[in-house]
Amino acid sequence: MDLTRHNTTTGPRWAADGNFLPAGVTLSGLLALPAAGLGALIGQLKTDEAAVGELLAPIDAAQEVWGSGVTYLRSRDARKAESKTSADVYQLVYDAERPEIFFKQVGWRTVGHGQNVRIRADTTWNVPEPELVLVINAGGEIVGYTVGNDMSSRDIEGENPLYLPQAKTYNGSCAVGPGIRLLSAPELADLPIQLEISRGGGVVFAGETATSRMKRTFPDLAAWLYRELAFPHGSLLMTGTGVVPPDDFTLRSGDLIRVTIGGMKLENAVG
Repeated sequence: MDLTRHNTTTGPRWAADGNFLPAGVTLSGLLALPAAGLGALIGQLKTDEAAVGELLAPIDAAQEVWGSGVTYLRSRDARKAESKTSADVYQLVYDAERPEIFFKQVGWRTVGHGQNVRIRADTTWNVPEPELVLVINAGGEIVGYTVGNDMSSRDIEGENPLYLPQAKTYNGSCAVGPGIRLLSAPELADLPIQLEISRGGGVVFAGETATSRMKRTFPDLAAWLYRELAFPHGSLLMTGTGVVPPDDFTLRSGDLIRVTIGGMKLENAVG
């Protein structure tokens, strides 16, 4: 089952498999419930009204997106290569029990499928990071996933790891969508992830990986996020990237970024 969020004349409204849910049903409310029986409940709530309206990011305004990093070997190597002073930090966190977890974005500032992402004006080296995004309920249970683009300014973080919040969190830095696919954690263990970047009508970079190549498990990442934080209306957690463009590549205005995970495609232009 896929959940989507649409812009309507009366405000955002959620839908399931192409049909609207009753007005007033929100992701926050659904994620306050246990995972068991959630799909059946949504099926009972689904109306006969076909969902119409622009797709919005599948997250409520007050919900949060968090990030995790150095979960793939490729990400570890890229972060070590970009760092001017602290390459060993990334090796240490890759090997450690405790993962790297950071705040990424609040819901109202998150962009959806078809909307523009941005690169910072004070940077020279920017990349998209294609990531599976866990959808986690209030009890810390993984109920599904969406597709994410964790836009990153590699030169800022490379200068000093303490600059990570500036490299990761700014206007237009977080895209998720087009919807949420309800699946259990074991069903997410080996999904293909593809990244394609087009410029001037031609593909300038393409790469792929799979979630099976992650060093950490999804339940482990979710447990660390919820260890000392309460999310009464659930949360979204980006799980790191295994696809990184070469060091001589940087995004430009007008580039088109496509991230596909398990058949769901998120597409955003660089504004």
